[in-house]
Amino acid sequence: MEDAKIIELFFSRSEEAITETASKYGKLCLSIAGNILGNTEDSEECVNDTYLSLWNIIPPQRPSNLMAFICKITRNLSLKKLEHNLAKKRDTRITISLSELEEVLPDEAICDKFDDEEIGRIISEFLKKEKFDSRNIFIRKYWYFDSVSSIAKRYKFSESKVKSLLFHTRNRLKKHLIKEGVHI
Repeated sequence: MEDAKIIELFFSRSEEAITETASKYGKLCLSIAGNILGNTEDSEECVNDTYLSLWNIIPPQRPSNLMAFICKITRNLSLKKLEHNLAKKRDTRITISLSELEEVLPDEAICDKFDDEEIGRIISEFLKKEKFDSRNIFIRKYWYFDSVSSIAKRYKFSESKVKSLLFHTRNRLKKHLIKEGVHI
């Protein structure tokens, strides 16, 4: 079913909206949650929470890109669940992914000129100018938290090529942020 029709089902408060959403985006949501949480039960709970959030948000919101909207909700709920589950211990997969970006992203204490939304806009502009493979590998690693091995398999690259692409993309992003006036 087309996204516009699914959104209309939400607006008409039809429970079929959840069924159609699950049919079309359920596997994607489970993949995102699973990559972050590494636990089937917690992942399924986050996906169900995603459907509930959608039910509560649509209406009044009418997302222009339903897939991106759903992915963002799933990702955010999964990260909150991970933070809750691991309040004292850290999941190394996520910690390593985020620590790789620490050298690139500004420290809030140093860079108060830009808020998170503005930095997000600058990063989005940067990624739009990147080559297809570099952009998609960067997004798979730092948005979806895919492992290097799963990215390599998906794009039929060696793991060393994926690591190299990520390294060079991070360096270009750092230069772009500095050029835009963001202090690293």
